[in-house]
Amino acid sequence: MKGSKIFLREKPIELLLCLTRGNTKEKYPSLLAKDSKCTYSHTVHLLQRMEKSELVNFEKQGRLKLVTLTKRGEDVASLFDSLGKTLKQ
Repeated sequence: MKGSKIFLREKPIELLLCLTRGNTKEKYPSLLAKDSKCTYSHTVHLLQRMEKSELVNFEKQGRLKLVTLTKRGEDVASLFDSLGKTLKQ
């Protein structure tokens, strides 16, 4: 189960959901770290693992390294979002 070990904790799920929030599609690791209340180094580590699981892509734009969800990442984020809404009811 490729990638399933990533989501056994709260921070990876929060990080993935942070990529779906906001009105800008361009996210970078330091912004995601702040939004997910996680350290920068841990955020980068999780993003690298998500990239290996084909959930996110990195795109270098000048000095910035932008992070975007893949189609698979969008699907997984949507499932976690639905699960979260279901559990809150």
